[in-house]
Amino acid sequence: MKMRHVLVLSAVLAMAAPVAQAACYADYKAKRDNPLRLHYGVIELPDRACSGQQAAAQAISGRIARDGWTLLNVLSIFGPDGLTERRASAGQFYLRY
Repeated sequence: MKMRHVLVLSAVLAMAAPVAQAACYADYKAKRDNPLRLHYGVIELPDRACSGQQAAAQAISGRIARDGWTLLNVLSIFGPDGLTERRASAGQFYLRY
């Protein structure tokens, strides 16, 4: 009887364990003033920021602000399959932050 309880408990715990989420990324536009500078970038997002534009914007804003950039907008959130097509456009801001 005890073995059955252990197996049931193990199964329940396995189902409750967090599922590893695939990496997600966003492309965005940012600016810096005096003089005005703009950039397009691609950034890897933490799992908590993959849920939508607002969560992504919060994550991106904090990271790029360290270098004086202000987020203008999040263009899209995508998986690893979208990285290659955006690499050349992002240039030095490809996965920089």
